[in-house]
Amino acid sequence: MPTPPRKPGKPKARSADLTEIKAAIKEKPVEPVKEQPSLPLIVETFSNEPRKYERKLDKFGRAYATGKRKNAIARVWIKPGSGKIVVNGRELNVYFARPVLQMIVNQPFTVAGRASQFDVECLVNGGGLSGQAGAVKHGISKALTYFEPDLRKPLKAALFLRRDPRVVERKKYGRAKARKRFQYSKR
Repeated sequence: MPTPPRKPGKPKARSADLTEIKAAIKEKPVEPVKEQPSLPLIVETFSNEPRKYERKLDKFGRAYATGKRKNAIARVWIKPGSGKIVVNGRELNVYFARPVLQMIVNQPFTVAGRASQFDVECLVNGGGLSGQAGAVKHGISKALTYFEPDLRKPLKAALFLRRDPRVVERKKYGRAKARKRFQYSKR
């Protein structure tokens, strides 16, 4: 936007002010810049060696891990044994009656090649049976890696150490469910 033309006859007041400021700046001595104290330089060395994982056992010789799936949370303890799995104080085939759920719980042992070598005791709450089975599977996988760190590679390749992030979508206002609309009424 062009500047409006100045009215003739009015003196330029700002030029005198600017010259005074420039003169004051020239007269002021320049202060040397103070050096800031140097901080110690942190150098991280990176190596191509794989990360070393250590065994994590409690005083009873068990490995503990927490598994999660949907809204279910499972606290899992494993120790060497005959392959007995107890869920909330009940046997596996009693608590998870469907064969599919039993298969899900036993998947980490079959992938790791350790079928019926560990006793499992777990407490699980929240969610439904399918989510609880997934939580127990996640917890067993993590506990196996704490008991035998060498099993981490096959379990990670099978994606058993990853917490499944899929959860139920929340209900929105103005909708019957998350996305379902109410029935349309023409009249």
